[in-house]
Amino acid sequence: MRVKELRNKIFFTLAIIALYRVGSFIPVPGIPFHALVNSFSGDSGTNAGILMLNLFSGGALEYFSVFSLGIMPYITAAIIMQLMQGVIPSLQALARTGEVGQQKITRITRYLTLILGLINAIGYLVLFQSPSFGISFEGIGVPAWLTSIVIVVTLVAGTALIMWMGELITQRGIGNGMSLIIFANIIARLPSALLDSVQTSSGDTMQGVLMTILIIAVILVVIPAIVFIERAQRRIPVQYSKRIIGKRMAGGQSTYLPFKVNGAGVIPIIFASALLYIPAQIAAFFSDAQWMQAVANFCSVGWGNWLLTLLLIVFFAYFYTSMIYQPEETADNLKNNGGFIPGVRPGAATAKYIKDVINRITLPGAMFLAVIAIVPSIFYSFSGNTLISLFGGTSVLIMVGVALDTMSKLESQLKMHNYDGFFK
Repeated sequence: MRVKELRNKIFFTLAIIALYRVGSFIPVPGIPFHALVNSFSGDSGTNAGILMLNLFSGGALEYFSVFSLGIMPYITAAIIMQLMQGVIPSLQALARTGEVGQQKITRITRYLTLILGLINAIGYLVLFQSPSFGISFEGIGVPAWLTSIVIVVTLVAGTALIMWMGELITQRGIGNGMSLIIFANIIARLPSALLDSVQTSSGDTMQGVLMTILIIAVILVVIPAIVFIERAQRRIPVQYSKRIIGKRMAGGQSTYLPFKVNGAGVIPIIFASALLYIPAQIAAFFSDAQWMQAVANFCSVGWGNWLLTLLLIVFFAYFYTSMIYQPEETADNLKNNGGFIPGVRPGAATAKYIKDVINRITLPGAMFLAVIAIVPSIFYSFSGNTLISLFGGTSVLIMVGVALDTMSKLESQLKMHNYDGFFK
């Protein structure tokens, strides 16, 4: 901490996160606060999707605060833009134009975030007034339509403010701002989850304590496995031929192409969860339709949810990996720079070889993500422990990934000042 620049960045990051946490407890004007909080604490039909969104918002959704939407609209917009770059040629060309193109893509992402925030705000407003929650915004002294407009505008403004905070952390702080906000939100729910875990064991406090200790022990064992998979790479050796450039000899060195085993990160889990919770949220609007309730229950809980989660995670892992890795482009770059993979012909053969390697390593990475997402859900179905539900594999995977990324950023900052870093 003797590096002043690094110290200022850390303090700035902590200050922005603290400001965000304060905003998470400021409710939007015109809501029946106590009725909404009781709907989350009781058995009012709150589905697992809402509970997960409440976790990622750090409990802001439970209080219907100005930051209730959290950073999910921004993350969704960023993922959509990244996927569209692989589908729309004009966006792909824009991304390759350098900093100017990235600024335009960032601007489009911001507008898309506000649009998604508006849709989510209206959706939450309708959902909380549905029979599943039964929250009424009438009888507070102003027309219900005016209250609804104020709530929607406040939530969208909160989304814009969160987006600004995250970008400030990324530009002037340490690490990725959005990731750190998610990390802070998950950590903020830890004390209440531990307390609920101790108290929800048939009234037996000692049994609850033992169960909580066992869960924490399992999490501590899982963390090294997650770190191992997150750091795992398949390195393809590359040899560069010697060339004469001007009056000097260039090339001739050996290097490698690194491909992560889990190249998609937690995005397949987020996409799979979002799709599976859509039927449950739609069914909340139509509580009288029994067939819709049956479909929602099949997708949300039980073996149907586990099977669909497995299939969707594997699908999105391959889909997203194919978007971020371009074997043909990599093969062309190698060929143009005089590089080749030993034993593989340049050009189409190299692209096919790289594609086959990516397909082989993606499957174990996808299965690892599926196990991380499904196993805690299975244990929760038998134990009913909230600590398993809130701090299952997905939450731990996100926290470990953010921690590793932040430590890497700190490492790079320390190396710039000739200090020993964390990784030795």
